[in-house]
Amino acid sequence: MKRQIVLIASLVAGLIAALLTSTYISSKNAELKEKEAAMRRKYGEMIAVCFVSDKTKGSVINPEDLTTCKTFRRGNEGAVYTKEELTSLYGRRLVMSVKAKVPIRKTDIEGYQRDDGLATAIKQGYRAMSINVNGSASVSGMVRAGDEVDVIGTFTFPSDEGKNKRGDLATLTILQKITVLAIGDETAKMRVRNLGAQSSGYTTVTLLVTPREAEMLAVAEQTKGRLTLTLRNKNDIFTETELPVVEFEKIREQIVELNRERNLGKGKTR
Repeated sequence: MKRQIVLIASLVAGLIAALLTSTYISSKNAELKEKEAAMRRKYGEMIAVCFVSDKTKGSVINPEDLTTCKTFRRGNEGAVYTKEELTSLYGRRLVMSVKAKVPIRKTDIEGYQRDDGLATAIKQGYRAMSINVNGSASVSGMVRAGDEVDVIGTFTFPSDEGKNKRGDLATLTILQKITVLAIGDETAKMRVRNLGAQSSGYTTVTLLVTPREAEMLAVAEQTKGRLTLTLRNKNDIFTETELPVVEFEKIREQIVELNRERNLGKGKTR
């Protein structure tokens, strides 16, 4: 009888211990989940690319190897591959072993080159300056990093002779043969790494200009009007030396002459 009591007491004690352990574990799990949720609120969240299973150094990446996983945005943004970049990993090799369900870092993949930022692309004596553009003002969004453009401004201001009426528009070429350093946040180097994929939907273009040119653009952007880019052939080294300020009267005076020149194959003179 005494042995049975001891056995029952041990069983009850074990059940109580198991219950207490389960309660403790549940409490800790809830605590960990709350801490994780708090960290996600603090550091943000993003969808990254990861492997379905562990991969060893030198493995070639196939589509079926990849999936997506959640991770913290802060500290990982720009350093890990996002779901939008998933297809760019196909056929590439790992330079180190990677665990499953762990975001793939760009340094894990063969061919990665660290981006030293835009500053290294700026020639001495020049500056990088961004201007606001919309789709049509950037040749329907087809201007790319590395291209060369002319910058045209259309404003409401009087001509030198004061002939323009208040509110009339006047257009003039501000700068010619200007190198585009970036469109949106994409530089020419980034475009090469992305195998020439075209970015879309950008609202800014960053140009390589001198300090004096930067001042002109800054004033032009603040003047009532808009800036437009015209795309150049990279092999076209010529610039116009005499470009007039164009307003409605100028268009009316020259439209016949301009069309005659185009029809005769004399598109422009230098």
